[in-house]
Amino acid sequence: MKATYHKYILDFKRPSGTSRGVLTQKETWFIVLENEGKKGVGECGILRGLSVDDREDYEAKLQWTCDNIHLDESQLWDALIEFPSIQFGVEMAFKSLASETPFLLFPSAFTSNEKSIVINGLVWMGEPEYMKHQIEEKLAQGFHCIKLKIGAIDFDKELELLRFIRENFSPEKVEIRVDANGAFDLNKALNKLSQLSGFKLHSIEQPIQKNQTDSMAELCKMTPLPIALDEELIGVFNYEDKEALLLKVKPQYIILKPSFIGGFKGTDEWISLAEKHGIGWWITSALESNIGLNAIAQWTFLKQNTIPQGLGTGALYTNNFDCPLTVSQGQLWYNEKLNWDFDFATI
Repeated sequence: MKATYHKYILDFKRPSGTSRGVLTQKETWFIVLENEGKKGVGECGILRGLSVDDREDYEAKLQWTCDNIHLDESQLWDALIEFPSIQFGVEMAFKSLASETPFLLFPSAFTSNEKSIVINGLVWMGEPEYMKHQIEEKLAQGFHCIKLKIGAIDFDKELELLRFIRENFSPEKVEIRVDANGAFDLNKALNKLSQLSGFKLHSIEQPIQKNQTDSMAELCKMTPLPIALDEELIGVFNYEDKEALLLKVKPQYIILKPSFIGGFKGTDEWISLAEKHGIGWWITSALESNIGLNAIAQWTFLKQNTIPQGLGTGALYTNNFDCPLTVSQGQLWYNEKLNWDFDFATI
């Protein structure tokens, strides 16, 4: 078996704002496996500044992975424990190689276009008018769950945007999630959560910065609004440490990004612990190309989690790969009549 890795730069159609800055490009890496005339591909979806494996030796570890591809998947996964995005890329590549076609990884009623996955519509940070335009667009597209990135503009203006939604749509019509990406000041967080709760939101992701577990535990205990841990899960590698974190903080939800937490296997560990301790969860992509999104979506469908998932990022880029994934009325579909536009020779 032969393995190679390839860098690919994704270009955003429009600069996309988060509380950590504005994104214009997204770096990703592909691992390609070749064996007896067949090829498989996996995406290592790193996000600079956020992924725990954003390290100087990242490319060296990709090369090590390719040089040691003869090891079995379990050995590789253990050896890559501090590189969760590469763990995921390797899992995906092996699954792709073993599949009938490189992109049909988990055949199901989803991949046969019989059933869909309900997803949230993502509204990026920006000027209030731009955010309002995005909200109107998502509602017109039939989304019943909207997720707003907050924390980058004036908080009162963000409250006005939420008020705009609620004046037109009840909680029964449109579910609202917000994601602060750790932007709230610790001393003001509870007050802000109280103000947000007036809009009957589903939840807020990561209100304060990660690694403040005492404070996060206190917030989760006192909050009038369900809290979902996101960044807090990044860099927690061992099963015992994962359970210890959940037992200490006791969040209402956790959000699972396979590229950040060790792929399918790592995500399964978090799911089993969440369900053991009565914590809700959902799965989210992390700005991968359609290669990674395709794998995450197919796998997510098998989990049969009925709340909206966070899988709608494929249309963000000018140079993504055409694929069967389509979004209609707030649901992700796999239209098997649409073809992949992906050439192993050109990545």
